[in-house]
Amino acid sequence: MTPTEPASATVDTAAPPVTVPTPAATPRTEVSSLTLEGLTRFLTEQLGERAFRAGQLYRWIHQRGATSFDEMTDLSKALREKLKVRAEIVPLVKDAEQRSVDGTIKYRWKTRDGRYIESVYMPSEDRKTLCVSTQVGCAMACTFCMTGTLGLKRNLTPGEIVAQVHAVNREVRRNEGLETLRPLSNLVFMGMGEPLHNFENLKTALSILQSEDGPNFSHRHITVSTVGLVPMIERFGQETDVKLAISLNASTDEQRSKTMPVNRKWNIAALLDACRKFPLRQGRRITFEYVLLRDFNDSDEDAARLIKLLEGIPAKVNLIPYNENPGLGFQTTMDERAERFRELLCAGHVAAFIRQNRGRDIAGACGQLANRGGESPSETPQSPELP
Repeated sequence: MTPTEPASATVDTAAPPVTVPTPAATPRTEVSSLTLEGLTRFLTEQLGERAFRAGQLYRWIHQRGATSFDEMTDLSKALREKLKVRAEIVPLVKDAEQRSVDGTIKYRWKTRDGRYIESVYMPSEDRKTLCVSTQVGCAMACTFCMTGTLGLKRNLTPGEIVAQVHAVNREVRRNEGLETLRPLSNLVFMGMGEPLHNFENLKTALSILQSEDGPNFSHRHITVSTVGLVPMIERFGQETDVKLAISLNASTDEQRSKTMPVNRKWNIAALLDACRKFPLRQGRRITFEYVLLRDFNDSDEDAARLIKLLEGIPAKVNLIPYNENPGLGFQTTMDERAERFRELLCAGHVAAFIRQNRGRDIAGACGQLANRGGESPSETPQSPELP
């Protein structure tokens, strides 16, 4: 007797389903972070376009401040569609704006990953200056500075650094009824972050900002401030041509190490040695920023020590009355003491000026940039990864 299959049994002869992996999307290139040379390579090598298209795209982004490819009406629609797929112009969204009684405007920008940075516009009769940020937060942890309480979140890309300039140019054109594409005249890299801690991105941003096909800022109108990353000061002098400012703020290592942890790695002697070796254009001086803290670094003895420290360095000193921050434990020097300090420096043949604080009433002055927009400070701030 031939056995038979049970009636309920079935034989599945179909092949198992084949799962085809979905190819990962090609990451878009942040074209607003590219120099003209880099943009030319991208367009010719990656998109198969002719080189002259790079100049058109570059001028749209960095002269006109375009934020979308649809604005670029002299590019073909086919190229604009291709750029939408393969490229991006990094966005900064204005999240808040505060206006000071002195005309200063503080802008808070939201980045694409939900972080917040600030930049400060300071107009005056003869110039329009923007204070630019280079990092989200800061790793330097200076004890008198609010930004230092955030810790370092991340570096800004070259495109995010430059986007602050483009965005404020747009704001100034609209607010002041100006037609010029670049109403800003001066840039100071004294906002959130340590610029030389983000050196490669800073250098690229400077190249874009100084380019003839871009904003075309003069080297005479750009100043970069550092807390004193000594190895990077040498590179900065060799690889850029803009002005250098040193955030000194003390006349002794004991003082400086208490308020600026970077001094424990590179003390005042090492910092000033780097300044003496710094290549300066004829007639140019290094600016030394000195935040005056009451009964801490503002005595006659401090002034005498500072004169001695700066011997042999083409220098000028910007004395900055401290902008008080809640919870940081420092007080500002009285006006009479600040003027006395300035007079002592001048008597010692050191050019010294008291900086006019701008935007203090909107927490937009030196050392006050830390508007988190909902962010919390790092529970354990990142330690500086110094060169």
